[in-house]
Amino acid sequence: MQIHTRIASLRAALASAGRIGFAPTMGNLHAGHVSLMRTARQHADSVVSSIFVNRLQFGPNEDFDRYPRTFKADCEKLEAAGVDHLFAPDEATLYPQTQTYLVTPDPMHDGLLEGAIRPGHFAGVTTVVSKLFNIVQPQVACFGKKDYQQLMVIRNMVAQLNLPIEVIGCEIVRADDGLALSSRNGYLSAEERTQAPQLQACLQQVVSAIVTGDRNRETLETQARDVLIRQGWAPDYITIRRQADLQAPEPGDAVVILAAARLGKTRLIDNLECPALW
Repeated sequence: MQIHTRIASLRAALASAGRIGFAPTMGNLHAGHVSLMRTARQHADSVVSSIFVNRLQFGPNEDFDRYPRTFKADCEKLEAAGVDHLFAPDEATLYPQTQTYLVTPDPMHDGLLEGAIRPGHFAGVTTVVSKLFNIVQPQVACFGKKDYQQLMVIRNMVAQLNLPIEVIGCEIVRADDGLALSSRNGYLSAEERTQAPQLQACLQQVVSAIVTGDRNRETLETQARDVLIRQGWAPDYITIRRQADLQAPEPGDAVVILAAARLGKTRLIDNLECPALW
């Protein structure tokens, strides 16, 4: 695996790389990230990943400074996964000037759920992803479904900007007890880690109710929220949305149940796509 810290070096290496599959990351990698690399390999001649903790997508009171930097271990995982090129720029390389030009998502997609709770987050995501797309120029890009709203926003950005990139959403990788793998799981105490699968179990209960015919959205969401609160969580939301744009579902829509909640000081997100239409 070749490691590039400069844009010119990466572009030169990719000039004859054939079809490129790209999976950007912020590092602190786990098996979920590795699955993105393996998916990219199935669709490309050369696989590129990136490690960059993007300041633009963190709010002023979020965990930018304490976000784990585990570069050596990350490189070992990427090389074992068959990544050909790693782009690992510093801030001066990716943001040589103050980034005053931003890629701003549609308010219909940005002003709800994660976007409402974390103002400016998705503008930071779309801006850095568009810069990385311009640098790497992949034909395929892989993103995990755990960040469901992020995936939706990036797909819409690619479509509206006419970027010649196929965006592939990769399934959530879970621990044996059902917890979605996340770089922030490491913030959990031992006791919190035993409780953490309750979030996915709550989502499963909502899915089961929909599959058996319940379509009372407000009641299902309220009951699920109450379950989490009784178990000691502080939910930001647990909601049933249309998969395509995360708006309120209409009859016949494919739906997804999304949740974000704090357990102690750690904020976790998760989602489940429902096999039954609304």
